[in-house]
Amino acid sequence: MKDAITKEKVFNHPIDKVWNAISIAEEISTWFLKANFKAEKGYPYTFSSESNEKGCTTISGTIKEANPYVLVYTWIVANTEVETLVTWKLESVPEGTKLHLEHSGISNYTGDTAIEMFESFNSGWEGCINQLTNYLKKIVNAG
Repeated sequence: MKDAITKEKVFNHPIDKVWNAISIAEEISTWFLKANFKAEKGYPYTFSSESNEKGCTTISGTIKEANPYVLVYTWIVANTEVETLVTWKLESVPEGTKLHLEHSGISNYTGDTAIEMFESFNSGWEGCINQLTNYLKKIVNAG
């Protein structure tokens, strides 16, 4: 089984706009999940949804790295003891900003749960990138 999900996307937005969207709680809460988040090494964050088909989802973890344009944090889904790792890397490119997202450590889940979580995370990150794209279009066009 693959252990990591990777996504790449080039945004036609400045790197600082993309960085703010993924690293500031108020912005994350607008396009992703409600966030108690600071891009500071050691900060214990939480993301929570109001509801979904299975009820409220909470994700928690700790910021491992938060340097300009590199953000790494652990990812623990509520009611599991399994820790995975999410890494965001931004790079300025002629078209704007290239985002590289990696979610690794999924094989830390056991058996069929690992397969189910991989599929869930993979589709979830696709939706996340789409929501981020829409959010960036709105803030850039609005401001």
